[in-house]
Amino acid sequence: MSAEIISNMGGIVTNKITGLLTYAELAGVQQELLGIIGREGGIRLLIVCEDFQGWDKQGDWDDVSFQYKSDPYINKMALVGDKKWKDLALLFTGQGFREFPIEYFEPHELDKARAWLLEG
Repeated sequence: MSAEIISNMGGIVTNKITGLLTYAELAGVQQELLGIIGREGGIRLLIVCEDFQGWDKQGDWDDVSFQYKSDPYINKMALVGDKKWKDLALLFTGQGFREFPIEYFEPHELDKARAWLLEG
């Protein structure tokens, strides 16, 4: 599996993505996130990409229904991954178009990403 929630502690939900991300895997994680939001309300989301190889071409990637359901409950999103994916990842997550801040960090900045999520 290339996408899974690996922890939910201290108001930070951590999602780990490895390899090639498929739409089905993303949709599964999104459903888990909606469940967490339903139980806990607002969350801060940490997405850690290790050995990320991009997005599979199959699937309904234009479906934004998750955003409509979840965005009011996401306080911040931090992405951690290789620098080469920064621009595409920020585009994919809709930085600048969503109501909450989204920032990108490199793997050696994981602690900085966590600290940023906890600010404010």
